[in-house]
Amino acid sequence: MNLQEQILYYYKKKKYNCSETIIHAANDVYSLNLDKDSMKMLAGFGSGMYSGKTCGALIGCVAVLSKLFIKEKAHDQLSEFRKAIQLCVRNFTEDLGDTECKNIRPHSYDPNLHCLYTIQKAGMALESTIAEIKKEYELES
Repeated sequence: MNLQEQILYYYKKKKYNCSETIIHAANDVYSLNLDKDSMKMLAGFGSGMYSGKTCGALIGCVAVLSKLFIKEKAHDQLSEFRKAIQLCVRNFTEDLGDTECKNIRPHSYDPNLHCLYTIQKAGMALESTIAEIKKEYELES
């Protein structure tokens, strides 16, 4: 299955929030080897940390990139890692217009689909980012 299919499964069928959906879907697609307990760490980031702040789907994307990119710690790869995260934020913002849940939600929330559109766009931003950084840096995947 591809990332978009997994996003649909985890969000609509399993009822995970935006950040949980991204990490679960990416865990399957990119073989992150995260156990269920580890993925629980993203539960609190849904709905912009339940306060409308940074979109949980974007936070999920950053978590995925961290797992794919970092060998031991961020400071050891800071210049490359910073570029990768900035690229992801740029890709996400280009598609959704903002990084704040409270600013994204008014134009992308659907009463029936909830935040599915946002999560799908976040998944596309993640895929674009991974494709772009794979060209420049070696990822563990």
